[in-house]
Amino acid sequence: MKQLLGVTVALGLGLVATSAMAADKIKIGVSIPAATHGWAGGLNWHAQEAEKDLEKAYPDLDFIIVTAKNPTEQANDLEDLVSVQNIDALVILPFESDPLTIPVQQVKEAGKFITVVDRGLSQPGIEDVYVAGNNSALGAQAGEYLKKRLDGKGKIVVLRGLPTTVDDERVEAFNASIKGSDIEVLDMKYANWNRDDGYEVMQDFLSRFPKIDAVWAQDDDIALGVIEAIKQADRTDEMFVIGGGGMKDIIKRVKDGDKLTPIDVLYPPAMIATAMGITALKFETKAAVEGRYILGATTVTPENADKFYFPDSPY
Repeated sequence: MKQLLGVTVALGLGLVATSAMAADKIKIGVSIPAATHGWAGGLNWHAQEAEKDLEKAYPDLDFIIVTAKNPTEQANDLEDLVSVQNIDALVILPFESDPLTIPVQQVKEAGKFITVVDRGLSQPGIEDVYVAGNNSALGAQAGEYLKKRLDGKGKIVVLRGLPTTVDDERVEAFNASIKGSDIEVLDMKYANWNRDDGYEVMQDFLSRFPKIDAVWAQDDDIALGVIEAIKQADRTDEMFVIGGGGMKDIIKRVKDGDKLTPIDVLYPPAMIATAMGITALKFETKAAVEGRYILGATTVTPENADKFYFPDSPY
């Protein structure tokens, strides 16, 4: 009986110690969209890899990754991360800018450190850290290539992403790059960074416009849908498509010299790992990390595509 009691007490003390250790950990919530398309799938993969690496490097950190299928679900996740999980910091890639601005602001008002990734909030200054790809460069480089390739004249269509600051920055830079040329934008529609939506929007464009010289799809997932629609319409010799992101399927096409996809512009989903790493440094070092971190955008051509082709990657 004494031995049993001793074991029970030891186990109890062990559980208390374990609970105390868990309570002492710094909790960092990571809220990202679910893997509804390729880029988001890559985002989720890199977040999970970063979680493993960072928790191994910093045993006192506990990353809590949650994914959402829409803005409402993501707002609910934020409430749970604060009230139930009691996080110390939040890393968030907003599903959309406007609906998530107030929920993130409420997390900030609760005293949490905020890192916003990719899609900025509608109200500036809420976040402590902002990490993103170079959206303006992505739009500008696509526009400059398109303008040069078409010799400053032609008819094009544009497929936008979602109504976010990311999309706005890309489109504004693209429009500025072709301003003053004789390039005519026949129409511009949202395709939600989604392959199926890209296919449907492009089908509509193809049915309405008998001549299209080029397509700016902005995103590689959208581009795949666009390519399928063009092939079904048997108009592959008429136009070319510029996407963006660095999806391995598109990079392979560029690498192989596919005339339909002559270039791509990088926008790496690994930026979520960068954001998680910077947030970890906030708690693990005395370094000042607050600020904006804008990653570079690279134009991928047949000449340099080998450097950016990773066949084992999920994206």
